Amino acid sequence: MITSTTSLLDQDYRTRRRNSAEARFRAYGLAAIGVATMALVLLLTSVVSNGLGAFRQTYITLEIPLPEATLDKSGRRDPVAMAKVSTFGYAPLLRDALLGKLAKLQITSELPDKDMAGLMSKEATATLRDHVLANPDLIGGNVTMEILADGRIDGYFKGRVSMESAALDGNTSPEALQLAQKLADAGVIITRFNREFLTAPDASDQRPEAAGLGVAILGSLYMMLVVLVLALPIGVATSIYLEELAPKNRVSDLIEVNISNLAAVPSIVFGILGLAIFINFAGMRQSSPLVGGLVLTLMTLPTIIISTRAALKAVPPSIRDAALGVGASKMQAVFHHVLPLAAPGILTGTIIGLAQALGETAPLLLIGMVAFVRDYPAAYSDTAGLFGEAATALPVQIFNWTQRADPGFSERASGAIITLLVFLAVMNTVAVLLRRRFERRW
Repeated sequence: MITSTTSLLDQDYRTRRRNSAEARFRAYGLAAIGVATMALVLLLTSVVSNGLGAFRQTYITLEIPLPEATLDKSGRRDPVAMAKVSTFGYAPLLRDALLGKLAKLQITSELPDKDMAGLMSKEATATLRDHVLANPDLIGGNVTMEILADGRIDGYFKGRVSMESAALDGNTSPEALQLAQKLADAGVIITRFNREFLTAPDASDQRPEAAGLGVAILGSLYMMLVVLVLALPIGVATSIYLEELAPKNRVSDLIEVNISNLAAVPSIVFGILGLAIFINFAGMRQSSPLVGGLVLTLMTLPTIIISTRAALKAVPPSIRDAALGVGASKMQAVFHHVLPLAAPGILTGTIIGLAQALGETAPLLLIGMVAFVRDYPAAYSDTAGLFGEAATALPVQIFNWTQRADPGFSERASGAIITLLVFLAVMNTVAVLLRRRFERRW
């Protein structure tokens, strides 16, 4: 009889080496998680710190006289005649209103009177003109309005512009910033929440303070509707056929492999495909939401098919066998039993696919969805906006703003990224809630 002198509680060399390897692997995993978390925190901190200013905007409150002799010489309040007065005719009214406000508050400045209009956005005259044309009864009296401040003035109150940078900037001056500070101290200039950032359309390169995401959000909504209407039924039907009904042969194997390969294809390839089929061959308009939705549908279909097949495969075979055993047909077993149990996984995959499509830029750039849409198209009030009107999307709008020289657009782009991230977070949260709400355990 051989007696061992080694205790089971004492670790030998091999055991110690194995435990050390496990500890190192655990440390590597924790380090990787830490690095990834730090990178995510830095990214979010950078985006949020740069983009929060887009949700606040600086306004100048003025009491503006509207003389009839200037705005409606005929006195008939005829919209056609009033529309002949261009924005140039409204510019002196704004300048005089600002000078009157300075005189009333007894504020002095070294800024020449001719440069006073530089405190206000170039969008101010168009805003006043639109308001007067919409309310012709105001002519002959005074109207109190909040006018957009110039982008440099807005940047000063947000910390983006300083006296030193203003001295080197041809678009503003230290004197203008000093006057703006005096008006702010008097309560004439205020910085408040900018709801127009989410509702207003885009603006020209010289008016970053007036640029908004309204048209881009609407364009993204149209495209997501197209993707949802087309990708969900097609993807689910394809998945049901391949998983439950298709014979297992080389043809079905080839289809499955190609679907898996399509899920890994770069999104720009789908843009090239959409350009060739929908625009060059079918003759559809480049920047219409329908074309964008069709391209995103092609890109989203593999994701939905794979996730739906995984959800169907997760349903235990005993469910199918039990349904068939009590006399149900193959179709009844699938649609009455398997599909309802797989619904949480299908919904989750669909929402994740939509979230992925919402953030895509490359395929939309290839099909020409880079249109500068200055106003809400009239057709956006009905379904005709899907087919003929020019549109843009949130990720494309972000790309366009990052290409513009004015630093105000960089702030706008970061604000748009925050908006897009909020939409994506909401969609992923909905996916998790739906899965938990409808999930059945067995």
